Amino acid sequence: MAKSKDKSKANSKDSEPAFELCGGDPALDFVNTLDHRFREEGPKELLTSYGDLLRFSGQSKLLEPPRLRVLANAVGESAGARALRSARELREAMAALFYARVDAKSPSPEAVRTLERHVHEAGRHKKLRWDQSAKNGNRGLAWDWDRSGADEHLPAWMLAQAAVKLLTSDELERVRACGAANCRWLFLDTSKNHTRRWCNMKVCGNRMKARRFQARQG
Repeated sequence: MAKSKDKSKANSKDSEPAFELCGGDPALDFVNTLDHRFREEGPKELLTSYGDLLRFSGQSKLLEPPRLRVLANAVGESAGARALRSARELREAMAALFYARVDAKSPSPEAVRTLERHVHEAGRHKKLRWDQSAKNGNRGLAWDWDRSGADEHLPAWMLAQAAVKLLTSDELERVRACGAANCRWLFLDTSKNHTRRWCNMKVCGNRMKARRFQARQG
């Protein structure tokens, strides 16, 4: 289940709780699916099944409902398990890269190579097609996923591309980690003065305020 601390919402369409998407970017929200990452007693895994990975992909708008339904119906248990392991491997490489940036450290070469491998794999499963949608009044070539490929890895492919897009953009300067030491969820600071400290003010922000108040009273 994707329930973390108090940071999950009821989902009226599903008995499973919704993921808390406070990162402002799907790549950051994906890293946050390993909760309590730096806790001494160990982290909490929020992606416990391939179905969880599909739910995350839907809630973060990476995949549209028709494609999610196809994957849910077509991907078997063993293929889903392999795809989940691959996605988790990608997530930990992404985490190493983003936290290295936040902490002003150099990431491990292994993390860079892992992300690179996933991005190359994604690229091998894209094809050019003629876009007839004319959403903006223009028709032309567009990249689309090869539907004949091993589509169970599609969520990871899209997340790898999202990670590279953020890691190579000016927006990387705005990536922050939550100021609560027992949280440190990643988020994109889009506040006016770039002074946001908490992943969720109602949870971590209020909790830290309460702790400081109690300390002063004691």
